[in-house]
Amino acid sequence: MFKYADRISNYAKTAAVVRDLFMKTSDAETISFGIGAPASESLPVEITREIVNDVFTRDSRGVEALQYSNPIGLPDLRREIAKNLLQPKGLTATEDDVAIIAGGLEAMNIVCQLLINPGDVILVESPTFVQSVEIFELFQAKCVGIEMDDEGVVIEDLEKKIKEYNPKFIYVIPSFQNPSGRTMRVERRKAVAELASKYEVPVLEDDPYKELRFVGEDIPPIKYFDKTGHVIYANSLSKIYSPGARLGFIYASRDFLYEVFNVKTATNSQNNGIAQVICAEFFKRGLYQSHLAEVRKIYLERRNVMLECIDSMLPAGTKRVCPEGGLFIWVELPEGYDTTELLKKADDYKVSFLPGEGFFIGGKGEGKNCMRMGYGNVTVENIREGMARLASLINDELNSGK
Repeated sequence: MFKYADRISNYAKTAAVVRDLFMKTSDAETISFGIGAPASESLPVEITREIVNDVFTRDSRGVEALQYSNPIGLPDLRREIAKNLLQPKGLTATEDDVAIIAGGLEAMNIVCQLLINPGDVILVESPTFVQSVEIFELFQAKCVGIEMDDEGVVIEDLEKKIKEYNPKFIYVIPSFQNPSGRTMRVERRKAVAELASKYEVPVLEDDPYKELRFVGEDIPPIKYFDKTGHVIYANSLSKIYSPGARLGFIYASRDFLYEVFNVKTATNSQNNGIAQVICAEFFKRGLYQSHLAEVRKIYLERRNVMLECIDSMLPAGTKRVCPEGGLFIWVELPEGYDTTELLKKADDYKVSFLPGEGFFIGGKGEGKNCMRMGYGNVTVENIREGMARLASLINDELNSGK
């Protein structure tokens, strides 16, 4: 019926993975470890209701919230982000260095609009966030994987592939990486920034989990080590305030933000004004720090319970990452298991997860025995029950010869 653009076929396989990610969460009886949603208990419903009641009048901020506004965001929200989310990281920022975007994913879309022509190469971690790859492929980019180990990207492989592929940009998630849960160590962050400057290749630093550290010492972002303006720092308010608000931000050089302004006017004109007013008040009223402390407690408990279940319930020889923050645990089952095939049978056990193979570039079978396990929006009781169901599935497959 329709003659679709060539880009549609370019991202069809990745889009199917992302579509399944959301579809598996629709069954109320299924315990889903598949999606990286924040805990329902962490959503500031009561705080938001109080803010709305206070400011949504004509004499306060009601008209401002409902009217057109600056395409790169309300000034007071940009000031609060600079003050609360950038300056504590050692990043010298004012409102003029920040652009508000429609959730963290819009950063990938905007950067691609500004930098990518069909056929251009983007270097990505391997494994990496599949939804970002979906966006990159929609712009008809070619994604090339960078080797990772437990300390993040392997710098030697990154430099080798910069020389080989001359990429348009490098995409990394340095803190509690999605999907692996790994954190890039400080020496490698510095090295990534230095390579960006040396080869004049931009880095898109996607850092939506940065604030969700619940153990260990904080590490400066890659942007902290950027001396030449090649690092574009992107973050989201979805995990620390609300995914429904659809708010994120970009911190970058002002010449880049000038182009971001132009892209915003050419696409969605502005961000949600209602959400921006509420979120600005959330920060201005000093509610952020206490809220974040409670959120971290929830995730620490859930991480610990899931680690305990993995270690006690899954087959001998199973390996897993112990994340210092974030929402995911990367699990590697013994050789011979195929988590994509396991997921096809998981409906019968009323449990779901994300198979590891879909997070790797190239379709070479990497991650075939791996899975991403999300604990963010799963209660402690459901983590234990869901892991027991998963263990039954895996054991039944073992007994049937896999």
